[in-house]
Amino acid sequence: MTRRFLFVLGSARADGNTELLARRAAEQLPPDVEQQWLDLAEHPVPDFEDLRHDSDHVRPTEGNVALLLDATLAATDIVIASPLYWYSVSAHTKRYLDYWSGWLRTPGLDFKKTLAGRTLWGVTALAHQEQVVADPLVGTLNNSAAYMGMRFGGVLLGNGSKPGDVLNDTEALARAKTFFAQEAPLARFLYEE
Repeated sequence: MTRRFLFVLGSARADGNTELLARRAAEQLPPDVEQQWLDLAEHPVPDFEDLRHDSDHVRPTEGNVALLLDATLAATDIVIASPLYWYSVSAHTKRYLDYWSGWLRTPGLDFKKTLAGRTLWGVTALAHQEQVVADPLVGTLNNSAAYMGMRFGGVLLGNGSKPGDVLNDTEALARAKTFFAQEAPLARFLYEE
């Protein structure tokens, strides 16, 4: 299968530090790797409603939920590009991940089986010097990948608060050059390590 990267942008700000860092990393991908960029602020979805015990799930066929589902299923690599908001992923990002719960129960999708073996990556910008404060975000993505049987490439962390600040983080920009070139191991829950 040809590699196809889906970049899911979860910021409330267009062209924010997280997106800038993700784009720097994406510039390093080989030209034959397909890229799709979806900004969740431009493609909003309603709050996820958990109906797993109340009704049958139907595959969405139109609108932003269908767009996100189809893009997710088509991707070999999913990059969650979410700024660090209150030490975790943004609300837009969390809502997108919540939809995975419904897609797990949608007949005919085999969502978990389809994503198994594919790779989940993260990119985030934080306004704190101690990167350990991003551990909850990293844990969210790692555990999501582990549950789905996916590989986890880790999270590219950069520092920035004001627009464009991350471009001054020379260490993050250096890591961006090789971030997607690394081998992504099969994700494991932290208690399994």
